[in-house]
Amino acid sequence: MKRVFLSAVAAMALSASAAFAEPPPIPDRPLADAAQEARAQALFDDIRCVVCQHEAIADSPAAIAADLRGLVRDQIAAGATDEQIRADLVRRYGDFVLFKPPVRIGTLVLWFGPLGLIVLGGLALLWRGRRGGGEQAAVDVPLTAEEDARLQDILSGHDIRRDPDAKPSND
Repeated sequence: MKRVFLSAVAAMALSASAAFAEPPPIPDRPLADAAQEARAQALFDDIRCVVCQHEAIADSPAAIAADLRGLVRDQIAAGATDEQIRADLVRRYGDFVLFKPPVRIGTLVLWFGPLGLIVLGGLALLWRGRRGGGEQAAVDVPLTAEEDARLQDILSGHDIRRDPDAKPSND
């Protein structure tokens, strides 16, 4: 009975995984004009696959990469310039879609921010070290009569209630 149940669960899992699997991408249809196809191929190498994230859409087997290749080809056939195509992709997916994103304030912070934090931390440590080793002189302020009486009472053990379960090693 247990084997039948496990077999049924395994069969359902296999059929469910096939149902949720990504369909294969539509085969690429190159442009008829060789110059336009060469432009498209050059753009494919500059555009990052948003699924794979480390591959250009020219090399990616993902369905979204195939869709992006088709989009680029359609825009080239419609007469869009390379910059217009890049701008449209950046509008849709952000600067991340380009392998060479434009230099802006945000990208400078992203690239050099961690280095700047490390340098600032090192400078703070250096400044603190030169200030005197971080040791501060203790100021002896005499206790008031009330504080002195309370301290003597605590030290004499009158207010300390011993734990009946405590062992001498716990004292």
